[in-house]
Amino acid sequence: MATRAQRWKRRLRRLALGAAAGAGVLVGAFAVLDRVYPLDLSRAHEVSAVVADRDGRMLRAFTTEAGTWRLAARPDEVSPLYLKMLLAYEDRRFRYHPGVDPAAVLRAAWQWAANGRIVSGGSTLSMQVARLLEPAPRSLAAKAKQAFRALQLELTLSKDEILSLYLARAPYGGNLEGVRAASLAWLGKEPKHLTAGEAALLIALPQSPAATRPDRRPEAAKAARDKILSVLEARGVISPTMAAEARAEPLPRLRRPLPFLAPHATAELRARQPKAARIASTLDARLQEAMEALARSELSGIAPEANIAILVADHTSGEIRAYVGSAEFFDARRQGQVDMVRAIRSPGSTLKPFVYGLGFDLGLVHPETIVTDGPARFGSYAPENFQRHYMGEVSVRVALQQSLNVPAVAVLDGVGPERFAGLLRAAGITLQFENTGERPGLPVALGGVGTSLSDLVTLYAALGNRGVARPLRLEARAAPAAEGKRILSAGAAWHLARILESAPPPNDAVPRNFLNRPFDIAYKTGTSYGFRDAWAVGYDGKHVIGVWVGRPDGTPSPDRYGRATALPILFKAFDLVPESRNGSAGRAMPERPADAVLAANDRLPETLRRYQPRHLRAASPGKPTGTLAISFPPAGATVALEQKGEAKPHLFLVAEGGAKPLRWLVNGRPVEAPADARQIFWRIDGEGFVRVTVIDADGHSASVQARIRIY
Repeated sequence: MATRAQRWKRRLRRLALGAAAGAGVLVGAFAVLDRVYPLDLSRAHEVSAVVADRDGRMLRAFTTEAGTWRLAARPDEVSPLYLKMLLAYEDRRFRYHPGVDPAAVLRAAWQWAANGRIVSGGSTLSMQVARLLEPAPRSLAAKAKQAFRALQLELTLSKDEILSLYLARAPYGGNLEGVRAASLAWLGKEPKHLTAGEAALLIALPQSPAATRPDRRPEAAKAARDKILSVLEARGVISPTMAAEARAEPLPRLRRPLPFLAPHATAELRARQPKAARIASTLDARLQEAMEALARSELSGIAPEANIAILVADHTSGEIRAYVGSAEFFDARRQGQVDMVRAIRSPGSTLKPFVYGLGFDLGLVHPETIVTDGPARFGSYAPENFQRHYMGEVSVRVALQQSLNVPAVAVLDGVGPERFAGLLRAAGITLQFENTGERPGLPVALGGVGTSLSDLVTLYAALGNRGVARPLRLEARAAPAAEGKRILSAGAAWHLARILESAPPPNDAVPRNFLNRPFDIAYKTGTSYGFRDAWAVGYDGKHVIGVWVGRPDGTPSPDRYGRATALPILFKAFDLVPESRNGSAGRAMPERPADAVLAANDRLPETLRRYQPRHLRAASPGKPTGTLAISFPPAGATVALEQKGEAKPHLFLVAEGGAKPLRWLVNGRPVEAPADARQIFWRIDGEGFVRVTVIDADGHSASVQARIRIY
């Protein structure tokens, strides 16, 4: 007869076998249900696309298809204190249970039976994730389904992956989902560093998002937060001191907008990578914010329909650091949503340095080569200087610094417009002519072509990069920058840097800052025909910056031009670049390449001392060929002459028509000159008005009065 101990052993064995059989049935049932109702995670990782700067800071986020702000967040991207408090309050055995916590379920059932109502739900974080993925009205059937899905989640994903889903999808009121969106909107900060009070608030809000929104129900929000703190204090998770300090923290009362920097650039990046959840860019969020603030602050000085665009890039790598497509994105009057960084506009005089640079490389001119600035005709084209102001004979250096039109066209005439256009296209920029299929002509030197601020910055980046052009880029890449395309020699780029660094500083209050700053800026301004576009582009030893000011619709602004409008903004922009502000950027191209020849004009080869344009015929528009006339200086013009040393400079005198020999008089006094000379030099005796007269063999005469200014 069996003993009592033996009977107990048999009972325990039967119980164990029954339990094993029951477990087997449950496992089998789960396997069948898992196959019949598979877990669908196809939409589990749908989050708002985020464009980040070069250091991972958020520039802009895009809502999901449902219109929610749902930002991805991994456990290592949020505060360890928040995670500790979250798990201690919501799911203390999260790291150990299989998705359903039996102890929590039994506790919830006992409380329900004892109180006649649901006191606690017994839901684990895994079950809450299941509910967030498949929302359903609260019921026992829904709870059972969530438990089933939680088990499936645990078998499919790691604990951190499940936690990441909760961190991204927990509701926080309105269209906010996830702890990162909530932290940015309610606290104005990333969730990496949260105080105990902030962490408690972000744990409390998902319990009842609509009823505890801090902006609408601050008292309810405070009560919910303080309840979390009391529970965690009682459980020994936080100390009484920490809890007291957390309760004293003020609650946020306003919902902040999420970061919205570089809207044009981020939209472009989003269009390039429509499926990406995280897009890394080359932009610098702090510099972007500073440039946008600068552009907005400068709007007060321009027309209410005008706008400002700024582009900052590293000219060595081609990486764009700041991209301001317009100063006010949502201003319809200023057409703020038009991206003026990429808009095609006339570049004005900003292409002149590249005309001279190509002239240097072709051996046509040198910075000290003498060119003539006066009325001239190139076939049917007769360019004029701004306000018909001419300087006579000047060096290429002065012609570029003073942005004289006629010398630039004359050098382009020797270079050839087609070759020049090829140089620009080799840099990868867009050239758009008014008529499709139109061939480049001499007006290209003065802005007779369409291009963009992005293209101009690309070109000037090549000057800063010793003549090598690289495409600008917004997307961050692990691969090193491409080698690029050489468009000018290092010597030509160096000469242009020295010339442009020595250009006159901006007007008004800026010169003092310009003269005292610890770095040099090589820059050029431009104004398109009809004062439609004001430009300023410059570079130092590291960065290149371009500024555009104008009306997006192309309406003229007669009181706005490059030097007065865009140039001051350019210098303020350089002051905001950290590397430039502390002087580490240095001057543009500090080392002189071996092919950069330094020589005074009288030591240059004969062919480089004076530039004689081909097809150049001095003329006064509208005058018959045989009529005696003085074409330089123009009547009523002011001629600025550069004085070097003690000797007074020469005034260039040019006549056309008439019968030789010619006699010249200045202020009634004869000037010694060859009898057949139509072009002579007269050494001036000082500043002021002069009257120039020429008399031909037939007794015909022509006279003009001009004003001489010495600088």
